[in-house]
Amino acid sequence: MNTKALSWTILIALSLIWGSSFILMKQGMKAFSSDEVAALRITIASAFMLPFLIKYYKIDLRKNLKGLLLMGVFGNLIPAFLFTKAETEISSSLTGMLNALTPLFTIIVGMLAFRQAASRNQVAGVLVGFVGAVVLVMYGSDESDQTKNILYSLLVALATLCYAISVNGIKAFLGHLNSMQATVWSFTLIGPVAAIYLFGFTDVVRHAQEKPGAMVSLGYVSILAIVGSAISVVIYNTLIKMSGTVFAASCTYLIPVVAIGWGMFDGESVHVMQMVAVLVIIAGIRLINLKKKEKA
Repeated sequence: MNTKALSWTILIALSLIWGSSFILMKQGMKAFSSDEVAALRITIASAFMLPFLIKYYKIDLRKNLKGLLLMGVFGNLIPAFLFTKAETEISSSLTGMLNALTPLFTIIVGMLAFRQAASRNQVAGVLVGFVGAVVLVMYGSDESDQTKNILYSLLVALATLCYAISVNGIKAFLGHLNSMQATVWSFTLIGPVAAIYLFGFTDVVRHAQEKPGAMVSLGYVSILAIVGSAISVVIYNTLIKMSGTVFAASCTYLIPVVAIGWGMFDGESVHVMQMVAVLVIIAGIRLINLKKKEKA
């Protein structure tokens, strides 16, 4: 499989994984609070990655600390709490749709903070994709969900800004590291923080013992942590190195498509404008990649 085909395969796989993560958060919050789900997610993911530290322990921590913290804190820790908090007031599907803001912030952060140049095709592609995402939000939920609480929608926007900072940080400071090594160390740094908060400042143990269906919810959170955080972050870092930050971040354009799929599975009606928006999003991703195609 050539690099282009592999990049697209990874892009679609990540979209399916992360597009499903919002449903998993919702299932987790049937027994646990939003901050408990977030802290559990990071703690479990960190525990899963810990054995790999035996192989990847050799690292110049002082040299790579900035990049690892950007990746861990902004790419995982903060967004985990923002997304679950947002889902206490807005739907999981709307949260997934709003996640499509990431590519727009990726280019903005790249230009302002990392002095990266963006081609006209990339800018146009992001803008086109963003328009598609907005249309998805407009037709992706009922009116009450659109207007219920702007503050909680802004939490999702803030989470996508954190993702953009992480994506650019990985490219700028961790490009020389093996993807697995970077992921292992980023979770090693944030894992203890999440665990201390989880067991020292929440009622997670009591909820696990007393809440009906707690073990089922814990199972969903574990899937979210291991597949949606630990494993997918390794794959995502690989994609950034293969195809660049903008293409990697554009996987969030496809996340609303997965949200539509979950809606159809649950018996929800799909508006024709949602399908149009999906086509617009795919067109945006196509524009983003025109530059790379011309060089091939």
